[in-house]
Amino acid sequence: MASSSLIAQWNPEDQGFWRTKGATIAQRNLWISIPALTLAFAVWMVWSVVVVNLPQVGFRFSTNQLFWLASLPALCGATLRIFYSFAVPLFGGRRWTAISTASLLLPALGIGLAVQNPDTPYEVFIVLALLCGFGGGNFASSMSNISFFFPKDKKGTALGLNAGLGNLGVSLVQVVVPMVIGANVFGDLGGPPQGVVKAGGAMVLWLQNAGYIWVPFIIASALAAWFGMNDLADAKASFADQAVIFKRKHNWLMCWLYLGTFGSFIGYSAGFPLLIKSQFPGINALQYAWLGPLVGALVRPIGGWLSDKVGGARVTFWNFVAMAAGVLAVLQFLPSQGQGGNFTGFLVAFLFLFATSGIGNGSTFRMIPVIFLNERLADAKNKGPAAKEQAVKDANKEAAAVLGFSSAIGAYGGFFIPKSYGTSIALTGGTDAALYCFIGFYMTCIAVTWWFYSRRNAPMPC
Repeated sequence: MASSSLIAQWNPEDQGFWRTKGATIAQRNLWISIPALTLAFAVWMVWSVVVVNLPQVGFRFSTNQLFWLASLPALCGATLRIFYSFAVPLFGGRRWTAISTASLLLPALGIGLAVQNPDTPYEVFIVLALLCGFGGGNFASSMSNISFFFPKDKKGTALGLNAGLGNLGVSLVQVVVPMVIGANVFGDLGGPPQGVVKAGGAMVLWLQNAGYIWVPFIIASALAAWFGMNDLADAKASFADQAVIFKRKHNWLMCWLYLGTFGSFIGYSAGFPLLIKSQFPGINALQYAWLGPLVGALVRPIGGWLSDKVGGARVTFWNFVAMAAGVLAVLQFLPSQGQGGNFTGFLVAFLFLFATSGIGNGSTFRMIPVIFLNERLADAKNKGPAAKEQAVKDANKEAAAVLGFSSAIGAYGGFFIPKSYGTSIALTGGTDAALYCFIGFYMTCIAVTWWFYSRRNAPMPC
């Protein structure tokens, strides 16, 4: 590894170091990280758009099978995040970002090949859906890596930008893919189109472009990470050093809260196109589905910034109250037994849900570094400057691991929410049962946030 890529000493809490050297390096790593993470989310969520189009090009899968395919990338991505959470201290942020970004080539190329043959078995699509989970795994390592570069009072904004602009990949894929599959972008190199009969007329699609379109950008981003980012010696830690988080109560509490915020964002994103199609068959789902992830991604930095100003716990508490109200609003506009329903009201209510999930993503991720820094500093109180300095280093490593691990738990929402829709429809004929379960879950998040973090005399105000 080139010596210029490894930084031996890194202390962003030292204001002199931050002004003269640290801020420039941190910003460079952040702005290389963001497009890499955007591509990761695009590949992770590309399946949600591909699945909607599979029946049109000749694949005969049931509605439940399609919901399974929409859910599996989130299941795999969430599981990979558990391992990716600990990767940066083991391998280095620069090296891991480059390798994990390059791994996105596997699902991107695989999708392009598989969708061209309508005889491709369902099992192959299951494998490809799981490979798309590589994109989901990248979030854990990316957030862990960026958290090391910034001081406490700037972590909320930095993590909000990394995650928020990275989350734009979800909306980007739902805008870009419908456009590129309708055009012969790659000529003969991309393969022949698939014939489609739609609205009584014949047309063609190049569904393989849904995967191929990301390939050149993935290559460029992986190279930028390899040659432009840095590894921090102070961030090095063994798995055993990081595994201490499993003994920390606040790790598990924040996992629960992040399941409520990011789990909602990614779950609603993954299931939104199919939910619209199943509940409002006359609506072109892909015409509207991208709006929700866009709103959620754009407001996430606001959640981090607002939490830097007024406190993450306060923002998180009221945000969960708003999310529960948002689900109630969605219920008012859904069709009942195939009758009625108001798509405009449904869309507005869901956009509100996406916005609150984005704000909550930013506020919960701002809470984590503050919680662990305060906890370690309390342990080092009255033990001298050396103990305080070590406490800051330990807190940064623990917070980075918790950011990654909680993102892993949160990502399971991307599996459970679409699967809940499918199960609820199969058992009851509608999605109401699933939505009422979501409200119940948000109530538990309200209680946890209030008791441990936001009430007067809370054990860990943040």
